[in-house]
Amino acid sequence: MRSWRWILVVAVIAGALLRLPALDLRSMHTDEAVHAIKFGTLLETGSYRYDRNEYHGPTLNYFTLVPALLLSETRLVQVTETTLRIVPVVFGLGLIVLILLIADIGPGAAAMAGLFTAFSPAMVFYSRYYIQEMLLVFFGLALIGTAYRFLTGGKSAWAALAGMSAGLMFATKETWLIAVGAMCLALFLVLLLRHSLRWQEMRKYTRGILLAILSGVLVALLFYSSFFTHWSGVWDSVLAYQNYFDRASETTRHGHPWHYFLRMLLFWQSDGGPISTEAAIAFFALLGIVRAFREQGNSPGRDLKIFLGVYACLMLFILSAVPYKTPWLILGILQPFVLLAGCGVPVFLNWFPGRWKNVGVLVVALLTCHLAWQAYGANFRHYDDPGNPYVYSHPGDDVKKIASTLNDVMRVQPKGVAVQVVCPGDDYWPLPWYFRALPGTGWWHAIDADFVPTQVILAAPEVEPALLKMLYESPPPGQRPLYVPLFERPMFLRPGKEIRGYIRLDIWEQLRKERSG
Repeated sequence: MRSWRWILVVAVIAGALLRLPALDLRSMHTDEAVHAIKFGTLLETGSYRYDRNEYHGPTLNYFTLVPALLLSETRLVQVTETTLRIVPVVFGLGLIVLILLIADIGPGAAAMAGLFTAFSPAMVFYSRYYIQEMLLVFFGLALIGTAYRFLTGGKSAWAALAGMSAGLMFATKETWLIAVGAMCLALFLVLLLRHSLRWQEMRKYTRGILLAILSGVLVALLFYSSFFTHWSGVWDSVLAYQNYFDRASETTRHGHPWHYFLRMLLFWQSDGGPISTEAAIAFFALLGIVRAFREQGNSPGRDLKIFLGVYACLMLFILSAVPYKTPWLILGILQPFVLLAGCGVPVFLNWFPGRWKNVGVLVVALLTCHLAWQAYGANFRHYDDPGNPYVYSHPGDDVKKIASTLNDVMRVQPKGVAVQVVCPGDDYWPLPWYFRALPGTGWWHAIDADFVPTQVILAAPEVEPALLKMLYESPPPGQRPLYVPLFERPMFLRPGKEIRGYIRLDIWEQLRKERSG
């Protein structure tokens, strides 16, 4: 199959057509907004400080500097959703290119793996999501590919690249330990199965392994020390694991049953939402795993396919066993499954002898198109539908309407309007992203003695009694400005999280005249 590389090119183009359009269509998720504000500090001050309690690693922030500076965006207010989300888009498309490193799985398998990567609904959805997960998966595949090249060719350059990939995983997200641990165990089991676990044979790789460790440590030091300007970040990157080990057993906020990821992969429908399934990938991956273990001889890609099979099963088992689950973690499972699915397609086609093979090709084509159709629906029709399995406590269009209303208020008040936002637990995200052009905004978790009412107030319903008391009981008679509702209907930051608006009557009258005139 000489044209397989061209099929990968087609996969990149098709993947771009699903990933690039309307990157600002979906409202910013809370996590996206938090990372965006964190990036804003780096952009405007040139300073980054790793926080071991939140935010994950620094690579997402530093890589976002590239599109921002290319677009001459030097202040957070200039940055758009497109600037931010183009970063995971690039890494999502890069996954297709990385398949070149593991082409020994077979030309047909590599081509189909590229198409499945391009059209997988989950891969597309989280390629348009400003979080670390797509970067982590990219560096994980880079580690597999470069390590495989080193082990089969012995060149030190591949060892150095493998170490750099591992270092970038470490500098991206703390869950890298799960992926790398599963990779190491899978490699160990493959060596046992192949009866290749001999010290004399492994000694020839010692120099390369040491080089990989050195390059990985240097890359991690570079990022966590903020390019040698904040050395405490290096120690914090180690201390962080205490927090994340505690979270792994958490069953309150993000606790889900063991079959959560299997349900996402095989069949999902909830809240009257669309049916979602990537069962085609799971089916072909199963064929790929079975074929890898039954394959005879010493073909170059056999060990690689066995490794991928063991690695995929380990990732599914480990992430299913951990109670703490968020939907984007499925990418760690899906990535090796996609590669194995590519291996399974030739097996499936062999079921159709002679002229019946065209029937098999048609079935594969229809299933691939179905994945693409689902990816389109998940990203451009059901992008904030709670029934979409990839949508997780996601803000709807209300946050954009809230921001638009505030912009209208600013337009009738040329001198500016001060805004106060009050939500218990500081649960007002993603509003800081949408209010980034309002530097005077105050953010509160409660109404206390330091709270000073401003022209516009946004507040959660639970603090409304305390707010009304401050507005209408605390000021002396004659000094109590009248407030009216800012919104004509209930507004929600996300499903179940209402926020209410109050605006001073005199400004509301100005806004009403401006809208009617």
